[in-house]
Amino acid sequence: MVMGMGMGGRCWYSGGGGASNTNCLLSLFFFFLLFCCSSLLGSVGGIGANWGTQTSHPLPPDTVVQLLKDNRIQKVKLFDADYNSLKALGNSGIEVMVGIPNDMLATIATSLKAAEKWVSNNVSEHISKNAVHIRYVAVGNEPFLQTYNGTFIQSTFPALQNIQSALIKAGLANVVKVTVPLNADVYESSTSAPSTGDFRGDIRDLMVAIVKFLSDNGAPFTVNIYPFISLYNDPNFPVDYAFFDGSASPVRDGQISYTNMFDANYDTLVWALQKNGYGNLPIIVGEIGWPTDGDRSANLNYAQRFNQGFMTHILTGKGTPMRPGPIDAYLFSLIDEDAKSIEPGNFERHWGVFYFDGQPKYQLNLGTTNTGTLVAAKGVRYLEKKWCILSPSAKLDDPQLAPSVSFACWRGDCTSLGYGTSCGDLDTRANISYAFNSYYQIHDQFDSACRFSHLSTITNRDPSTPNCRFRVMMVPSASRELRVGCLQRLLLIVVVVVYLVLILSI
Repeated sequence: MVMGMGMGGRCWYSGGGGASNTNCLLSLFFFFLLFCCSSLLGSVGGIGANWGTQTSHPLPPDTVVQLLKDNRIQKVKLFDADYNSLKALGNSGIEVMVGIPNDMLATIATSLKAAEKWVSNNVSEHISKNAVHIRYVAVGNEPFLQTYNGTFIQSTFPALQNIQSALIKAGLANVVKVTVPLNADVYESSTSAPSTGDFRGDIRDLMVAIVKFLSDNGAPFTVNIYPFISLYNDPNFPVDYAFFDGSASPVRDGQISYTNMFDANYDTLVWALQKNGYGNLPIIVGEIGWPTDGDRSANLNYAQRFNQGFMTHILTGKGTPMRPGPIDAYLFSLIDEDAKSIEPGNFERHWGVFYFDGQPKYQLNLGTTNTGTLVAAKGVRYLEKKWCILSPSAKLDDPQLAPSVSFACWRGDCTSLGYGTSCGDLDTRANISYAFNSYYQIHDQFDSACRFSHLSTITNRDPSTPNCRFRVMMVPSASRELRVGCLQRLLLIVVVVVYLVLILSI
């Protein structure tokens, strides 16, 4: 006898007997229960968090899951399907949106078998074996971003269709929904009024087709909204309009007044959906947040002001003028990522509401805990309290200094240095020390990582200032220690060769 859940959730079996019918009914009941619970969860708003892993020293997945639980964050969005992260989420009760990176879209778009294999390995297995509450599959991440120049235009929709087909074949289509996290640049308005909104002209037909597909399959529209980016890109952007204080000059749209960009942007999408016949399509805010460093507008005060304002705004349950009711949203992001690309800007590595080590950056009431504050990660272990700094005897006109700093920043993280940043007030010697220490810590305090000719030295005295933190790195996780152990000698050889080339080129 073979039994399972077939297409559309129907029971199928070969063979007969009461036991088969009983098992079939039990299976149907189980899936019906999951569907009802998932539908209930999906129908209300709430705050989730994006868990990115582009970091040199990731917190152990179990630590991150405990961090989520301690802060009662009941939803998490992943950018891939990392096995260890998903396994750690098992039996946690945390709802999961699992991601398919953009670089996989072409393969999945052209091969239904590839889509079925992906769903089997990254959805079915974790649901059945690890009890992971996977609710959504995010197909791509902002694939129509204008800076991608159309790279993923042809592959995104077919990939979405194939993943949906794979979920149907796996009998999961009623409990796991597909979506595509899209940047807010997929829609636009001819004026500042949201009511003039519609999908971007160059992709309008494609967007309407995707929206219809999402609607037909009971799936949500996911959008990433970033008032910070508007402020970053436009020096004339009205600062107060990015926040929720109500102090900005209102934007009038008929009888409606908008005093914050989020509501206006969200309602522009609502109008775009409505104009194309899908005004009731559920919306998820896949990413929203404010960075704390790397730019003059990326600081702790603005980040706390924005994120707390947003939380207070959505906790009322009032929604926006065009879409009253709870808002479903994921903060971007949970933890800083020091290995992210900084091509968009140095702020990219500082979106977390927690630092790299799971320590809260500022007071933030998510409305989920009795204390009204963020709870820090537990059990975090650090390397020794020592730092690599510019040697007191080093001269600033040393010809080897510039290439040494360039190398340290290239392989470390100097995004907290510069105008308007947390370490922007450091003098020249402290700037150099920060660069050296960043490289030293990221490379696990190896003695060889503080050998910038005769320019550097190790100290046990913390060089941090009230505004600028010279970090001490966490103890590497077991998996990273193994990886580093295997590659350490090769890496050191490469480092020495590159460094010598830089020095000899002077």
